Amino acid sequence: MARMTNALAPFRRFPDDMTDLFGSALEEMLAARAFGAAFPGVNVWEDGDNAYVEAELPGVTMNDLEVDVIGDEVVIKGERNIPDEPGGVYRRRERPQGKFARRLTLPWEIDANKVEATLQNGVLTTKLPKSEAAKPRKVPVKAA
Repeated sequence: MARMTNALAPFRRFPDDMTDLFGSALEEMLAARAFGAAFPGVNVWEDGDNAYVEAELPGVTMNDLEVDVIGDEVVIKGERNIPDEPGGVYRRRERPQGKFARRLTLPWEIDANKVEATLQNGVLTTKLPKSEAAKPRKVPVKAA
């Protein structure tokens, strides 16, 4: 029985060996995947004349954030850096870091000159006014 236990020892170590071999590369790959099209998480809503994009951006400062508006699109991009703990060794790292960009398309043109963006408590709120051309207009009806 002791021979059987010793023969299986390499297989028992296999998960740890693979973690040691691919650990940091795998962590970076998973972090990049987490920063895919779904980061940052957003809510988009409108009140008639404006659309609002609320994006969750914990750990991102105003200096690391940029909002661009082009036609009917808004782009939120930036970088989130989480400092390493001095002398610490991570056993699990689920909070991704690095550069990100999220592009959203609205069903109307945005008045880029009136866009407002605020960052409060890790939530970016962007107010996107409809352009005058996109707002409905009443057309007077004349007798023929």
